[in-house]
Amino acid sequence: MRGLLTLKDLSTEKIQELIRYAEKLKKGFRIQYPDKKIVTMFFENSTRTHYSFQVALMNLGISVVDFDTKESSVNKGESLYDTVRTFEALGVDGVIIRHSKDDYYKDLETIRIPIFNGGDGKANHPTQSLLDLMTIHEEFGKFEGLKCCILGDISHSRVAHSNIEVMQRLGMDVYISGPEEFNDHSAPWISVDEAVKTMDVIMLLRIQFERHQEKMGMSKEEYHEKYGMTVERMKAMKDNAIIMHPAPINRGVEIADEVAECEKSRIYKQMTNGVYIRMAVISDALDGNLWF
Repeated sequence: MRGLLTLKDLSTEKIQELIRYAEKLKKGFRIQYPDKKIVTMFFENSTRTHYSFQVALMNLGISVVDFDTKESSVNKGESLYDTVRTFEALGVDGVIIRHSKDDYYKDLETIRIPIFNGGDGKANHPTQSLLDLMTIHEEFGKFEGLKCCILGDISHSRVAHSNIEVMQRLGMDVYISGPEEFNDHSAPWISVDEAVKTMDVIMLLRIQFERHQEKMGMSKEEYHEKYGMTVERMKAMKDNAIIMHPAPINRGVEIADEVAECEKSRIYKQMTNGVYIRMAVISDALDGNLWF
């Protein structure tokens, strides 16, 4: 089967090859697939991933079929497998799926068209990790020996879980930080104020106050003071260190409004790079190179 489900399926050599391909596309290389059709199937809300994939498809000359869950037979009880199998029967050339179920793709093992994972439950977000890696590579030209702290709701974050695994494989030193109740021991724990002084990359995660405020026992303002990227913490960072965030960002919670677009912030560059990394992944799969 072709496509991309989890970065655990890819070697570090393949990951770096995809990053180089995305950088080539960003510099102006063009490739077109005008006879291809790909479906975007988002069972959870999304702005950046959903529309970044759509822009990537359009840049590649691919026709986009945007699946609407609200008007589909999913509401009649149709399974994910039967929905994807239907589009396969209709002759599409691939599907991009975001779903709330961890490892949803294990239900689709007999599907023959490429599947691109736009995020599954709390487990994987492979293209987000790739665009994060691309952004880091553009900044530092390497991975080996860099120090990154992922700060926030680690235990519920597919971004954190994808990034920790692949960053460690690439030779980065990865730490986690934030409220203790979100410590899932997936990497060494470090205090926020120690992290900002020593890390090359601070990666912030959105805090889901709609789910966790009672558990955390603090207000948004208190969270920002204790764990947020304040102006003072930004000023304490190393000169060449950068700030990242997969977004959506809560300004004034995990990051101060003044910091979100400061000189150290690469948040919007991450979004730009998301288009090119998704172009690279789709192109590589359609050319028959990306297998799992």
